[in-house]
Amino acid sequence: MAFKIKLIGILLLLISNSIFSQNLKALVGGTLIDGFGGTPIRNSVIIVEGERIKAVGQVGSLEIPSNAEVISTEGMSVLPGLWDMHVHLMLNGHSDYTHWDTTYLDILESVIMPSSAHQLLMAGVTSARDLGAPLEASINVRERIKRGEIPGPTIYVSGPFIQKAPYPGTEAFRWGVNGAADARAKVKKLIDAGVDVIKLIDQDQMTLEEAKAVVDEAHKNGKMVVGHSHRPDEIRIGLQIGVDNFEHTGLSSAPEYPEDIMRMMKERAAKMYLGPLFWTPTVEGLWNYEYVRDNPEKLDDPSWHLGLPDSIIRDIRASLRYPGRMSYFQLTPVRKPTLTRKFAQLKESGVVMLVGTDSGIPMKFHSQSTWNELDVWVNQFGMDPLLTIKAATYWPAVAMKVDKDYGTISEGKYADIIAVRGDVLRYINLLQDVDMVMKHGKQVK
Repeated sequence: MAFKIKLIGILLLLISNSIFSQNLKALVGGTLIDGFGGTPIRNSVIIVEGERIKAVGQVGSLEIPSNAEVISTEGMSVLPGLWDMHVHLMLNGHSDYTHWDTTYLDILESVIMPSSAHQLLMAGVTSARDLGAPLEASINVRERIKRGEIPGPTIYVSGPFIQKAPYPGTEAFRWGVNGAADARAKVKKLIDAGVDVIKLIDQDQMTLEEAKAVVDEAHKNGKMVVGHSHRPDEIRIGLQIGVDNFEHTGLSSAPEYPEDIMRMMKERAAKMYLGPLFWTPTVEGLWNYEYVRDNPEKLDDPSWHLGLPDSIIRDIRASLRYPGRMSYFQLTPVRKPTLTRKFAQLKESGVVMLVGTDSGIPMKFHSQSTWNELDVWVNQFGMDPLLTIKAATYWPAVAMKVDKDYGTISEGKYADIIAVRGDVLRYINLLQDVDMVMKHGKQVK
């Protein structure tokens, strides 16, 4: 009897140790870029217990538990999972929005958005902000990912755009407002449904009372407002009413931001008690258009097929047959030369820039967009690679008020970690092929 009890005890101990070992991982040997923007840590050790990071250190100074699963990161750059702060899960590179919206509206939730999310995750994007989609589909896809039913980044959703009047045929994901009371009611409806942010567009076409009501209602309920910034008055009004985060570089082919807007941006950036003014430039789609038009081979990359049925793949491919004929991009060659100056102005103004891509627009696939944005920042606009990575990790988590859990590789945070073979600070384009992706402590690639 005593022998049986002893044997059972040994078996239970072995099972316990096995379970513990499965929940304890050690990433050992790589160069750690932790997201804070400081000097990388060579020969790093990251201990992951369950979903979270338990300890961070170096080989020789941080003990590796004997029962931990050791994952070698020798020869690799290790960094926090990337954020993409401007994606459109409901889109996947098709050139004809009207056709896409009418043809696939009924399967956005079941097919299109899950496909987009999976592609982002495989590209090393472990957190993403989805700005504009039908409300129910947005919430349901976010929650299915959260429950582990489908693969994808941690998603933050806006649901439908809030604007003066929806464009014909877009009412499922664009909500119009008629008066300040209606604006407050629409925002409250989104918040009650569970959105994470409010997306405001065409605020220069609203009355000031309507636009202000959108921001006030969102702020009253603890939600940030993300504002379109294509036209000068969209920015002016947005700054006046307290928009928290502007999207795009905007101003069409105008060479720079006007002096009065720069003054307003600098004044807002100086108000530390309000927190940073965030800006998501989304430049890569504009910058790279002519290259893709003239070198369309990259459109044949099968990475964007992930999760899509053959019929939709064929439809997207057919829509991209003539990249140079798309009306969407005809002004882009005139706009491109203005981007360097506008990007520099944003840096000069004191805003905190965030990496976001507008992923899903024509010819821009979720499997490729994010690394392209970082590449343009570093190799075209001269942005420091460490600060660029910080704009894709630390600052997005701060903007979304989740920096206690995300954004850096540090003790207590969720273990959202990616690794690429080679020196990503010298060759930022190594991010086009992420070797390892870990989300919440689970290695998914």
